[in-house]
Amino acid sequence: MRVRPISPPLLITELADRLADAASSGRLRVAVDGAPAARPARLADALVDPLRALGHPALHVRADDFLRPASLRLERGRTNPDAYYEGWVDEAGLRREVLDPAGPDGSGRILPSLWDARTDRASRAAYVDLPPGGVVLVSGAFLLGGGLAFDIVVHLEMSPAALRRRTAPDLAWTLPAFDRYAAEVAPSSFADMVVRVDDPRRPALVESDRPV
Repeated sequence: MRVRPISPPLLITELADRLADAASSGRLRVAVDGAPAARPARLADALVDPLRALGHPALHVRADDFLRPASLRLERGRTNPDAYYEGWVDEAGLRREVLDPAGPDGSGRILPSLWDARTDRASRAAYVDLPPGGVVLVSGAFLLGGGLAFDIVVHLEMSPAALRRRTAPDLAWTLPAFDRYAAEVAPSSFADMVVRVDDPRRPALVESDRPV
């Protein structure tokens, strides 16, 4: 394993090239996994246009748009780290509306969002057709270890000190959940691509001997 510093623009180029190489005549399901401080949604957004330029239609889906209703999500309180870790995301909905349709035998008919957490109502989003050769990028926290089916996993890794330093004060209560995730799932140990983002201006790509 080798840690290689890389500029943000070159990181996007290299990740897009690797994902395009991994995509086939089917569809590719990609997890962009990381804490909010690691900005996984920003990385997923940045990959959409380069993938399209490489001939692979791309769709970014945020796990935050697949949260469970507040009555279920917050039944143990608004700042309970165990509930945040174990049950905020509607994994069944994400599987049913995104990952299964994008899978080998899926229809390609994907719902880009299911729930609007601000209004605590269904988002009423329209379905989107992702053609063969397309890539769906799912961004969010705690995407691994729960049985969600991804073909490629990109994990944004932060040291505990950097995570604490870069987490917004109003989200400090979530930090024990990320400690659990690191201890119980160890996402960096089996992700296909690991990017260290202690400083987002100076990312580093962790080179692995495992082919993507």
